[in-house]
Amino acid sequence: MKEISISLLLKNMSEESNYADDLWKTCLDEKGKRHKRKDINNSLKKLEGLGFIKKIRISSTDTYYNKIHYSNPEDYIGFINNIIFSNESKIKNSLKRLEFKKIFVDISKDLSSYKLKGISKNDYEELLDAFSNLTELSSSIILVKETSSNEKFKNQLTGCYDEIKETLERTNHKITAERKSNEIILLERRFAGRIPNVGYLKL
Repeated sequence: MKEISISLLLKNMSEESNYADDLWKTCLDEKGKRHKRKDINNSLKKLEGLGFIKKIRISSTDTYYNKIHYSNPEDYIGFINNIIFSNESKIKNSLKRLEFKKIFVDISKDLSSYKLKGISKNDYEELLDAFSNLTELSSSIILVKETSSNEKFKNQLTGCYDEIKETLERTNHKITAERKSNEIILLERRFAGRIPNVGYLKL
């Protein structure tokens, strides 16, 4: 999966009235080419979910985004903790429903093709989405920490990061426990593919 830099997105945005179409024109990839419109739209949605921007809807067809600045670091920490709690709950519920259930069927010998078992599909996708949300939150936390000079705030961010890391490691252990080797390999590949580099979002 391709990635896009959070810093690059924010650098190409003004403080207010940022339209997706304008960002699509100015935010270019490493080769100087435009990203797909759907990737920019998806990135904006993720930035909103991570607390960097706020969506302003004027009408059903007219929306723009404003940057968010937190005057009180505690507000940002509270925001992060809410995201962590929400996704940890989704992971916990999904893992409980997936326990002892097969996830993949019709797996080819080289593991290049497979199908999701119908009874597990929704729970597995919810687990994968929650896992992705936490990996991207973790990526953004490190970025925010690197740009802050507030030591107390940085320590709080480290605590949030450590909690996410522990949750992801525990999730990986629980979902692969007592499964066949081919399922374990597929699971590890899918989860690894959702982990972005620091300061980046998956497209």
